[in-house]
Amino acid sequence: MNIAEYSVTKKVTTWLLIILFIAGGVTALQEISRLEDPEFTIKQAKVYTSYPGATPLEVEREVTYHIENAVQQLQQLKRVESISQNGFSEVTVVIKDKYKKPDFPNIWDELRRKISDAQSTLPPGAHTSVVFDDFGDVFGLFYALTGDGYTYRELKDYADILKEQLLLVPGVRKITIDGSLNEVAYLDVSHAKMAKLGISNSEFNRVLKSQNLVSDSGNVRVGEEYIRINPTGQLLSVKAIGDLLVSGKDNALIRIKDIAKVRRAYEEVPSKYVYYNGKPALTVGISMLSGQNVVAVGQRIDRRLAELQNVTPVGMQLDPIYNQPVIVDESVSGFILNVVAALLIVIVVLLFFMGLRTGLIIGAILLITVSGTIWFMNAYGIDLQRISLGALIIALGMLVDNAIVVAEGMLVRIKRGEDGIKAAREVVGSTMWALLGGTIVGILAFAAIGLSDDGTGEFANSLFWVILISLLLSWFTAVTMTPLLCVQFLKPDKAGKGDRDPYAGFLFVKYRALLNAALVHRWLTITLVVILFAAALVGFGKVKQSFFPDSNTPMFFFDLWNVEGADIRATRDDI
Repeated sequence: MNIAEYSVTKKVTTWLLIILFIAGGVTALQEISRLEDPEFTIKQAKVYTSYPGATPLEVEREVTYHIENAVQQLQQLKRVESISQNGFSEVTVVIKDKYKKPDFPNIWDELRRKISDAQSTLPPGAHTSVVFDDFGDVFGLFYALTGDGYTYRELKDYADILKEQLLLVPGVRKITIDGSLNEVAYLDVSHAKMAKLGISNSEFNRVLKSQNLVSDSGNVRVGEEYIRINPTGQLLSVKAIGDLLVSGKDNALIRIKDIAKVRRAYEEVPSKYVYYNGKPALTVGISMLSGQNVVAVGQRIDRRLAELQNVTPVGMQLDPIYNQPVIVDESVSGFILNVVAALLIVIVVLLFFMGLRTGLIIGAILLITVSGTIWFMNAYGIDLQRISLGALIIALGMLVDNAIVVAEGMLVRIKRGEDGIKAAREVVGSTMWALLGGTIVGILAFAAIGLSDDGTGEFANSLFWVILISLLLSWFTAVTMTPLLCVQFLKPDKAGKGDRDPYAGFLFVKYRALLNAALVHRWLTITLVVILFAAALVGFGKVKQSFFPDSNTPMFFFDLWNVEGADIRATRDDI
């Protein structure tokens, strides 16, 4: 008894598998993680070191050189790059492609230890090096917060409230607020007055640096308890800064406001400006936990934002700049439409060539195979994203091949009046291993992508695994479920049963004539095949190559480069 005979005789088991595949696929489609693009590891880290006042050459010789030496001790290192500029060193560490995501926490820890050991070799004026390796945050939601008549501080206060509330939403990993200008207290000092009153720069700086220091002030015992002493006197306003006393000539005490103009303002030269539709804005970026369904998380965030609308200050507005959940939802909806279209095309074509019942059977097998594929994808942690959806669409054209072979063989035998169980046993018994071999060849065509160690392999890894799962399932359903459906729904030909030649139809006759002509003129046929193959090679060489496909998101970026050393405010005015 082969697998087809078992599937037909033990029909309850086979029907249970069919129901399990469909139910599992429908359930998995609701639960499976959804992303726009697959997750991948950025195998780079940056080492930043400030060396105020140094020229690029001094930075190169006294800082960058030592940092590079420390980095080159890493066995996992692929290459190191560096930029030395006025007062600043930037070293880029690139790790070999063979290392995967789980390896990187240990690699970055080792890098930090090497950089820490190298600090003793840096000059006295250099600041402590900072290692930055957190490139993995992808903002699935990116908002702009604007408000006519509101200051940056007021915008930042409300943005902080949003952050506190949205971090409580299940599935949210991190929220980053950017674009705010730092508030500072400027002291415009009159050096003439300082000289006249005998106030030194060191004394002036000492007084300022000694303020707002956090230190343990001790405690006192009261009965059986200790009460912590919390001193007052912190600087909480511009006026308090102006009232500070500094020592002058003859130990005279002078208030700072008498020798300097103290004002509160935003930093004059910020690191960046953010504008949205011409208005000053803050950005709120939300990244989500790995493995989450971003569509579901996006819906939860939208509901929470709607609840917070009542506490939003009048005039403030939170506008979406980028909304990945909407894009992912559209992609998945587009895939479902493609599946439906593929089913309809297959059914219509098979109805035309093989009849109503056979077309419906193969269409049902295609639906079962796709459902089972999504079920297994969810079980093995494969997300629905650009690459895996593309793999499913690629596989749609191949998923029906095995079922067509089995269904066509059984159709011919059953129409001749042959017993269904016998037809299933003989058709599947004579074709199942050949079909498996063809299926494996199709899978191996994509193995180079799935088993590659480089960045392409990591990014497009799901392409191979989805095709592997779907094609193996197509073979399994072809040799188990297809025979059962054929036995259940295909009937013998009423007109003559075994007397009618199933290959006497119009299409078979024309195909037989074409095949005979090709065999008779075999050299012409071979020449034509070689010419077509050569034309395909030439044509494929002219196909545009691109690792990332063009994005459908209606958004683009452009870079504006001003002259070296240009003021950021000049760049802002140009934009």
